[in-house]
Amino acid sequence: MIAFSRNDNSLLSRWWWTVDRWMLVLIVALTMVGIWLTLTASPAVAERLGLDAFHFVRKQMFFLTLGLGVVVCVSMLSSAMIRRVAVIGFPISVLLVIATLFIGPEIKGATRWLPLGLFTLQPSEFLKPFFIVTSAWILSAHFQGEKIPAKRISTALYLFVVALLIMQPDFGQTVLISTVWIAQMALAGLPLMWLSLAGVVALMGIGLGYAFLPHVASRIDRFINPASGDTFQADKAVQAFESGGMLGKGPGEGAVKLSLPDAHTDYIFAVIGEEFGAIACVMLLMLFAGVVMRGLSNLVEEENPFRLLAAAGLIIQFGLQTLINVGVNLAILPSKGMTLPFVSYGGSSMLALAIGMGMVLALTRRNRFIHASVDPLGWKAAE
Repeated sequence: MIAFSRNDNSLLSRWWWTVDRWMLVLIVALTMVGIWLTLTASPAVAERLGLDAFHFVRKQMFFLTLGLGVVVCVSMLSSAMIRRVAVIGFPISVLLVIATLFIGPEIKGATRWLPLGLFTLQPSEFLKPFFIVTSAWILSAHFQGEKIPAKRISTALYLFVVALLIMQPDFGQTVLISTVWIAQMALAGLPLMWLSLAGVVALMGIGLGYAFLPHVASRIDRFINPASGDTFQADKAVQAFESGGMLGKGPGEGAVKLSLPDAHTDYIFAVIGEEFGAIACVMLLMLFAGVVMRGLSNLVEEENPFRLLAAAGLIIQFGLQTLINVGVNLAILPSKGMTLPFVSYGGSSMLALAIGMGMVLALTRRNRFIHASVDPLGWKAAE
């Protein structure tokens, strides 16, 4: 257990006394679960691909370790620095997403990745936290007396991001970002009529995606009518939960991972269900719920509009991504290719989530014993 004196004025000590340590513990617990589950889910996939059995394990341990370092480092930043990082990171992510449209390899009908030697980068993962924080900064300007059309600028930025994602196409990320943005607009005071209109537009967008994007239409058709196409992974996932029952078949005893292509990524929750059972699945979901509830509880009395909008958006993204992944595994949502935060294998997703949750920890950091108008790390609360 790390122990610092409250009289210690070092940066690390001041961070320790202001960060939400319970939330940090929950995030660390999720990463530990991720390492454990990668050990049981990935060797079969690696061997099927002709790789060393622990190929994905080693890479995941590297990314998880790096991710934890990113969480801690980002959580030490001030609100002003979080804003600057997002404003710089957002255009860089946009340029990288545009680059995927021209030089990215096509995988499963989409161009979402950039090969960088031994590492494959998915820029849209990093676009999410940077867009959410940038949008929060723009929307918060209205509350701080700035004479700018904040909601219109945020809307234009959102439409630009969605257009890029649809061009890849990445329908899952589009739905995720759209939901988070609508939630931010609601928190920013958008009238109910406009929120309803946004919902209608979102439904129209799904319809247009179904009509003009074969990749999207195929997934929706297979979800509505399994007989219309290949539903191998969804069927195997449901079979895994049925096989595992309440207590599971035991670590390493699962059969689904032997034939499921994405057992270590999108469908790792199914592996948990088969090997550890429904009880373990519920316990894992409680960890995710703990992160979300803890984060939102820290915002109940938040008065700074930027911190409220940014942290709430990032927490909603984390929770919604979890629900989408679990819903796909349980075959109650169409397949979307979205990872389970801090548990599924994936370097880009892991690092992007680490940045996002590090930002949440930074934005919710406060002196939990002494209420002051100045941040305990020396930055003004208004920042």
